Amino acid sequence: MASIRKEIVVTAPVEDVWAAIRDVGAPHKRLAPGFLVDTRLEGDARVVTFANGLVARERIVDVDDAARRLCWAVVGSPRLTHHNASLQVFAEGGGRSRVVWIADLLPDEIAGDIRGLIEQGMTVMKKTLEG
Repeated sequence: MASIRKEIVVTAPVEDVWAAIRDVGAPHKRLAPGFLVDTRLEGDARVVTFANGLVARERIVDVDDAARRLCWAVVGSPRLTHHNASLQVFAEGGGRSRVVWIADLLPDEIAGDIRGLIEQGMTVMKKTLEG
């Protein structure tokens, strides 16, 4: 199983960063606009549309306010047999926050594609959260 872990430090208070991450219905507006172009909620899942046209159904597993951690699993994907991921934010002091994105997935062969998406997403998140 491939495991991907990426981190960024943003110049924004942890409370503001967490508010944007935990808003599961609006990541295309508050967290990664342009990288994500649409989000719609359907029961315990959200359907996100990426700028490249990819559409993913993400079942929301947990929104943990105490740990400032959002966890989701991609379901119904023709390319993925397993995918779970999380975003977590930590206070870094001085008005800065560290955002950690972890994804575990199968098959291993598509890890490079997913890693590329995560890196693009993190770049947009940093710009958005610091803007």
